[in-house]
Amino acid sequence: MKLIIQIPCLNESETLAIALADLPREVAGFDTVEWLIIDDGSTDNTAEVARQNGVHHVVRHPVNRGLAVGFMSGLDACLRLGADVIVNTDADNQYCGADIPKLTAPVLAHEADIVIGTRPIDDTEHFSWIKKKLQRLGSWAVRVASKTDVADAPSGFRAMSREAALRLNVFNAYTYTLETIIQAGQSNLTILSVPIRTNGDLRPSRLVKSISSYVKRSLVTILRVFVIYRPLALFFYVGSVFWLIGLAAGGRFLYHYFDGSGAGHIQSVILASLCITLGMLLYMMGLIGDLIATNRKLSERILLRVRQLELKRDSRQNDSTP
Repeated sequence: MKLIIQIPCLNESETLAIALADLPREVAGFDTVEWLIIDDGSTDNTAEVARQNGVHHVVRHPVNRGLAVGFMSGLDACLRLGADVIVNTDADNQYCGADIPKLTAPVLAHEADIVIGTRPIDDTEHFSWIKKKLQRLGSWAVRVASKTDVADAPSGFRAMSREAALRLNVFNAYTYTLETIIQAGQSNLTILSVPIRTNGDLRPSRLVKSISSYVKRSLVTILRVFVIYRPLALFFYVGSVFWLIGLAAGGRFLYHYFDGSGAGHIQSVILASLCITLGMLLYMMGLIGDLIATNRKLSERILLRVRQLELKRDSRQNDSTP
């Protein structure tokens, strides 16, 4: 059994050595433990620091392509290197490396396909009040969209089986954390949460440039999650709100009409027609979105099969190489 621990990096030369020193060289249940770094267009000597500290594999992007792309590049490389289990962690040493066995144990026992480390968010001092609330809101949105009970969806400290890694695809360039959980839930993969420890803050978050930016990006990500993965439910609920407003306005007009004073309430007729029409359009958008979501699931199955065939081909080529 091979475990590969991957770390997406962008200009992490100052903290990477600290994060690597915290990682285990041996983990119970695995014959081999290897480290892999994704250098996402760093302009410093991140790759050199990685090699100096015993990293086995380095994947380099010539330019910065974003955290989500780096995460997927790492998964692809880990799969090609024959990983049976993959652990993802951060280069800023946020997560405690000694907790990696807690993540991998349920995967080895076939109790889960993906295990996510749950941080003590309320006790984390460098998290602002609003960030803590948004973390909770994001986790709630993911639970609703994915039909799972993940406690800390934005956590990047996670372990996954080879099969789970094959099934994941990320379309959001900002972050991979929320979308991968929803995809896993949609694919009927088993997800567990385990409590983990966190280390002290070494540097400011790269994803949180400002509170306003974080709020905007978080809300957009949550909305996008529902539009992509639960379009029928989202547009049905929103459309129903407009329908209720339209029916209320129409009922108000009818009440005054039969009361003999309908001529003075023509605005209610206009409002009712607009709201009911908009509600119908939202219903239609939900149906179209649901059809697109179904097509996306079929495309994901095809992509899964293509990946499996590619990995089998690469494995045969490696076995035949003298």
